[in-house]
This record gives sequence, C-alpha cells and structure tokens, in this order.
Amino acid sequence: MIEVSHIEKRFGDNVVLKDVSVTLAEGTVTTLVGPSGGGKSTLLRCINLLEVPTAGTIRIGDKSLAFQPGRKVGWDAIQPLRRQTGMVFQNFQLFPHQTALENVMEGLVTVLKWPKEKARAHALELLQKVGMAHKADAWPATLSGGQQQRVAIARALAPSPRVLLCDEPTSALDPELAEEVVEVLSRLAREGTTMIMATHDLRLASRVADQVLFLDGGLIVEHGAPSHIFQAPEQERTKKFIASLNAGHSYEI
Repeated sequence: MIEVSHIEKRFGDNVVLKDVSVTLAEGTVTTLVGPSGGGKSTLLRCINLLEVPTAGTIRIGDKSLAFQPGRKVGWDAIQPLRRQTGMVFQNFQLFPHQTALENVMEGLVTVLKWPKEKARAHALELLQKVGMAHKADAWPATLSGGQQQRVAIARALAPSPRVLLCDEPTSALDPELAEEVVEVLSRLAREGTTMIMATHDLRLASRVADQVLFLDGGLIVEHGAPSHIFQAPEQERTKKFIASLNAGHSYEI
C-alpha cells in the first residue's frame, strides 16, 4: 500500500501541494492528470523524496516518514523509502557513456553491490521484458527516443521496487515512438506492477489506469475510474481540462 497523507510542499511562499491525501493499493495503476504547474510532477518527486515535503506523511509498504516545517530529514531516513521506488523520467536520463545493458546494471552493482554476473543476467531479463534485449550493447545515442525510454523503464525496474513512478513517460516522443512505451507500460500493468504516473497522454492514462487523479492548483480536484474522469467528470475544472485535451481526438476507454 502507498499512502500519502496531508502532504504539503512549499517553495518559499509558493505552495505547490496543498494538503494532498490519497491511498493506493498495491498492484494498481494510478495516473495523475491536470494542467502544467498543477502539482503532478511535484507529487511524484515527493513520493520518492527527490523533493522533501514540507509537511505530511508518506508510507510505502511498512516504511513511513513524517515531515514537519523546519525539520530537516536525514539521508538515513530517506533511503529506506526511496529504495522502494523506481523512477522513469520524461527525458530518459540514461548515462551516455554506458551501453543499454550497463545502464540497467549500474544501480544493482553500485548501490546494491550485486556481483556483476548476477546483475548482468537480471538486466538482460529486464531488457527482454521491455523488448530491448537485441540492443543490450547499444549506446544511448544510437537509440530512438522510444528505445531509450524502454531501457529507462528496465533500469527503474532493476532493483524490484514496490512502486514504479513515471513522470510524463511519453511526452518527449512522437506518437509512433510513444506507442512503444505505452505498450510496455500496459504490459507491466497487466502483470500487476504498481505504478503512479503523471501524464498528459489520455491514450496512456485510459489504457493502463485503474484510478485517475485530476490535480489543479496543488489540490486533488477529482478522482475516479478513467471512464468517470474522461467521459463524465463532475467538477467544472476537470470538464474544461479534459475537453481541451480531447479536442480532435478519440480515446479508447
């Protein structure tokens, strides 16, 4: 279970998240949608503590951490929670001086201290899972954007995190390359991988999500099943946002 309780995040006088609370069951996929600046990426980064919340509590499985204004949180407290998450970034963030295989192996060898052969075997399994085993020895610069993102997903999965966090995983890709990533994430969802992803891609959200949260102004304005949020939203802010994304497109719900 992933539980976010009364999370607030401030940058100076700017309150980016305002008393956000949500409980997510393991084995489910939650997508965060909403306008840019609404708090989606900040919420993801707070869950894995790339951004430390100003106040509130985060629980992942049996690990939890509480935050208070003015109280510094130490690295030793952050690590047990962060190690239960895997992060997929918008712009891939692969190491350019390492092959696809080495990118997936890196965290296992450097952080978890796995023997290289064990790490190599596991990394190859994950590259196979995302359809990239044939590019194991390729440099990132020789890969398409969709291929790089699939390697990044394999890397995030390498330490077997409890939850996979994806920040706009298709936004840097053209539609054809984005479809490769959507298919991989759909497969992971069918296999029961717990995921939370911020996205503007309603095709991705409608295909993989069990629950959709609409964030605006640092608040969860509305939440529910994709069919509810995308076809029959109740809040006026949600209706306007979904209409703006749906203009000229149709999505399979």
